[in-house]
Amino acid sequence: MIPVVSKLPQTGTNIFTTMSALAAELGAINLSQGFPDYPCSPKLIELVNNAMKNGHNQYAPMAGIMPLREQIAIKTEKLYGTIYNPETEITITAGATQAIFTAITAVIHPNDEVIIFEPAYDCYAPAIRLMGGVVKSLELEAPDYRIEWDMVKRLINNKTKMIILNSPHNPTATILHQEDIDELSSLVKQQDILILSDEVYEHLIYDGETHHSMARYPELQQRSFIVASFGKTFHNTGWKIGYCMAPAYLMQEFRKIHQFLVFCVNAPMQYAIAEYLKDENNYLSLSGFFEEKRDDFRAGIEQTRFKLLPCSGSYFQSVTYDDISQETDSEFAIRLTKEAGVASIPLSSFYSKGTDKHVLRFCFAKKQETLDRAVDKLIKV
Repeated sequence: MIPVVSKLPQTGTNIFTTMSALAAELGAINLSQGFPDYPCSPKLIELVNNAMKNGHNQYAPMAGIMPLREQIAIKTEKLYGTIYNPETEITITAGATQAIFTAITAVIHPNDEVIIFEPAYDCYAPAIRLMGGVVKSLELEAPDYRIEWDMVKRLINNKTKMIILNSPHNPTATILHQEDIDELSSLVKQQDILILSDEVYEHLIYDGETHHSMARYPELQQRSFIVASFGKTFHNTGWKIGYCMAPAYLMQEFRKIHQFLVFCVNAPMQYAIAEYLKDENNYLSLSGFFEEKRDDFRAGIEQTRFKLLPCSGSYFQSVTYDDISQETDSEFAIRLTKEAGVASIPLSSFYSKGTDKHVLRFCFAKKQETLDRAVDKLIKV
């Protein structure tokens, strides 16, 4: 064997793969990984088929087909009042994770510091480290998981290059509020700090709350990469199609990397999504659809010994289990899968230090009968 020095020596198989594999092996109900178990729109499938039959089966343009970029620009202006130039400021990507990796790769150099908030989606820190950057993590406190901006100020120095935000937040299902935007704006106003805003659950906001996209605020928009996901929006995570929006000076650097990672993205699906986006109800109806699922699932969990944490967005619900067990969250999640037949994700896997607050995350983007069966099993725990 030829010796290889790992670039990510502490990284193994991620928790999502592990728990999904365990659920499949045991025939457990998989509420761990964030994907639906119901089909996407038949209309969207039909549009993909039509695109294939119409010959859209070769390479798409590197930045994505113009009709799709134009529809994203129209959607963004309607929702947030900001105009993005589809020619120079929007790029179609192979999912949101690729967009995140590309943005980090484009601007982070060795010893640049990047602030992330934990629990954090697991692709942020490895990408930073691969670029030689330094991860500066700030742990959020349950149950509200709000950002303590005074602590953020203490982390900032002349090496701080980027702040990564995620709202609605995976895994905690919390959202940014206007006070957070005010604090962030004040914090970066006189600083050369970029923002990477992971907004893949932008349409999954509940209780009449507002999605505070970076696109709403000119002073933030001009320093932000905004990442979104059609897979999350349209129930087809396996298609791996997302996009990134950024001002032209940032997008220019983004595309330099993008062209050598994937060059371009699945062409017929781009044509289908471009057509599908013309009906705004296809995305505006999502908050009501998922809020109903959230409410039903929470009502079910209230019948168990688990304790609900707040859920203002995304399709995840976190719970504590202190009244049931004092095992670590990883131990308990595995035992819950084996003995109760319901798979979840332990939140310690979202912390670089493995912080364990006895919290599990369930995904409720499932058929009603799937959620009902899961609740019936959890009631017996």
